[in-house]
Formats: sequence, structure tokens, C-alpha cells
Amino acid sequence: MAVARICLGQIGAAHGVRGEVRLRSFTAEPEAIARYGPLATEDGRVFEIETMRPAKDHFVAKLAGIGDRDAAERLANLKLYVPRERLPEPTEADEFYHADLVGLTVVDSDGKTLGTVVAIQNFGAGDLVEVKPDNDDRTQLVPFDATNVPAVDIAAGRIVVILPEER
Repeated sequence: MAVARICLGQIGAAHGVRGEVRLRSFTAEPEAIARYGPLATEDGRVFEIETMRPAKDHFVAKLAGIGDRDAAERLANLKLYVPRERLPEPTEADEFYHADLVGLTVVDSDGKTLGTVVAIQNFGAGDLVEVKPDNDDRTQLVPFDATNVPAVDIAAGRIVVILPEER
């Protein structure tokens, strides 16, 4: 079984000529991204944040081993991950890591199986649960809010979803 990874951030454009990059953090406390140790890309490269300072809507970061603008430019749009076990457990009942939700069985309010959570998406207007029905190759996006997702039970491996046509 593959190790669950959590995406903590994404590298943006190069910043300046000394190898710095723009860095977007997806952690609850944005500056905490620097405290999780080495960050890995999808292709297995590993980066350490040497320094980081806040900018307008991102951070400007210096990554170990990246010494010039050309090297920084090659990193644009890379997502940065850590193994799930490196992160603390959520402390609130309604807090979840996206990776913990993927693979859960989706049921309706009567307990009938509807499919599986295949992803959590966010296109800028809030989180969406992507559900793949058992009997269809197409997926359906459902807003991840208390109205549409009234219950999440990670221990039981299921999530209750009220599909739009059921309301």
C-alpha cells in the first residue's frame, strides 16, 4: 500500500535572481509549512526550506540547493508533500486531511452505498467532494459542507452525502 502523502504547498514563479521562489502554503497556519521538515515532489525530489518570508499572498522561500533563477524557474508549479504520519492528528471533530477522506465509501442518508470518494477538489469557491458512483465512470462533485455532507466517519470508512437530486 502506498504511503499517504499530504500536499502542504506549491512552488510558484522564481523570485529574483538568487534562486528564491514564490511559495503557496496550504497548511492551517501558513508559516507552519517550514516546520514539517523535508518536502517531497511527486517525482521524488526533496527540498528543505532554508529561509522564508511573507509576501502579499504567498511566501518568498529559499530552498536548499537552488542557487539561481534558472534552477528556481524549473520548479514552478511543483506541489510539495510530506508523509501523512508526519502530521499531527486533527484536533477538531470537523477537521480532516483530504488524504484521509479519499477512498471512503459514500452512502446516502439511508445508508445505501453511492460510491467512493476519489478526491477533494477546490477551484476557488470552497472544497468539493468528488464522488465516483459504483455504477458509472463519471464522477460527481458535491459541496463539502454540513448540508451536503452531514456526517464523516473516518473510523468506519464512510461519509454521508446528500446528492443534489435528493434534496
